[in-house]
Amino acid sequence: QIGDIDVEIYGPSAREDVLSSVIDEFPDVIVVDYTAPNSVNSNAELYCKLGVPFVMGTTGGDQQLLYKSVQDSNNYALISPQMGKQVVAFLAAMETIAEQFPGAFSGYRLEVLESHQAGKLDTSGTAKAVIACFEKLGAVFDMDRMVKIRDPEQQLYMVGVPEEHIEGHAFHLYHLTSPDDSVSFEFQHNVCGRSIYAEGSVDAAVFLYKKVYNQWILREFTT
Repeated sequence: QIGDIDVEIYGPSAREDVLSSVIDEFPDVIVVDYTAPNSVNSNAELYCKLGVPFVMGTTGGDQQLLYKSVQDSNNYALISPQMGKQVVAFLAAMETIAEQFPGAFSGYRLEVLESHQAGKLDTSGTAKAVIACFEKLGAVFDMDRMVKIRDPEQQLYMVGVPEEHIEGHAFHLYHLTSPDDSVSFEFQHNVCGRSIYAEGSVDAAVFLYKKVYNQWILREFTT
């Protein structure tokens, strides 16, 4: 129970029947998915099969297959590896810089460290997106050399994660060094807790609902 709301948990075998009953009772429902990387594609296929719009906040899985499932079904979805709006703004800024100044960091070496709670199984999707921007800018990076920290002791004493946020944090550090080691740049974004993702997910669901609702109204006027 959360507050005055009763919460029931069902196993994977019951998910289609349960979700169908929810859709019958609440036809305007928007699903928000925060599950596990190995559930991304099967969950998305179910949402598309039932025609329920969804926000996919879970990272991992086969992203190309995920997009294809949505496109083939003509379902509505908002898919993002990052739901923190401020971090999304940073990513958008990085993409703009990469487009306008390709090769600006040619020859620079890139080092990346990311730290998340032990329960996060996959590599940070945010880090991958930022790395892609730096590569467009000409930086050299080997994905196998990314430092991915999940050990609480290292997070406390090496990364500097506050102890109260060991179970929920997202720390990212990107370090660029010139070929002759005379110039360096650092970019860092650290998140403690999960409120930034909760707020962003609610906004994403509201945004998606408005998009879907407007399409429904348009269809009614054109049929």
